[in-house]
Amino acid sequence: MSRIKVAFANGKAFIPFVTCGDPDLETTEKIIVAMADNGADLIELGIPFSDPTAEGLVIQAANARALSKGVTTDKIFDMVIRIRKKVDVPMVFMTYANVVFSYGSDRFISKCKEIGIDGLILPDIPYEEKDEFDPICKRYDVDLVSLIAPTSEDRISMIAKEASGFVYIVSSLGVTGVRGEITTDIGSMVRLVRKNTDIPCAVGFGISTPEQAAKMADLSDGAIVGSAIVKIVAQYGKDAAPHVGEYVKSMKDAIRKIN
Repeated sequence: MSRIKVAFANGKAFIPFVTCGDPDLETTEKIIVAMADNGADLIELGIPFSDPTAEGLVIQAANARALSKGVTTDKIFDMVIRIRKKVDVPMVFMTYANVVFSYGSDRFISKCKEIGIDGLILPDIPYEEKDEFDPICKRYDVDLVSLIAPTSEDRISMIAKEASGFVYIVSSLGVTGVRGEITTDIGSMVRLVRKNTDIPCAVGFGISTPEQAAKMADLSDGAIVGSAIVKIVAQYGKDAAPHVGEYVKSMKDAIRKIN
């Protein structure tokens, strides 16, 4: 069983996201520890990119803040090496194809394996183009996480059959960001995924409240939250870790009630 599957082995999972290097990597380290200490089952680490096409304004701004401070992929790798001495929770990178490609795909993915990164999410790579990275991920036992969206429709079965790690269900059309209400028929998307694979599926994009997290996790195997956490980091800066920890606890507590 992959480490990512283990994250879902004890019930519904809560998966928080943080942009690495916002406001600096020292604070990101503290935030990751706070997430793990407060119940995160799997942690998404965003590698900042200058053209983050899947992100809304909140995470775009976090990317810009991190890049302006000189954060690089190598500095993030070094941070993960340090954090792996303190945190055993599975972790995945979320970034863009150009970041991996420009570093050298084989070099990047082998480094992920070496430092303890369990998976890779590349939202700008459609299923039809995943062969650029998937064979390398398989070679190094790093899961390339597949995304499905409300517009995936007939492609959901095809994507699910070849998914690894977990299936990332995008709850809403558009980019990341907090939404007051999620109106997509998540239940039908989950049923279609489960007809074609036994790997877990989790819902992200738009979730910000414990009630939304519990509702989405009840329909699937977990809930993913990014923008709401990045907003906390933007508000508190270097003092954000305890506030993020408190938020993660509230979300995990809500999800525990439905397990």
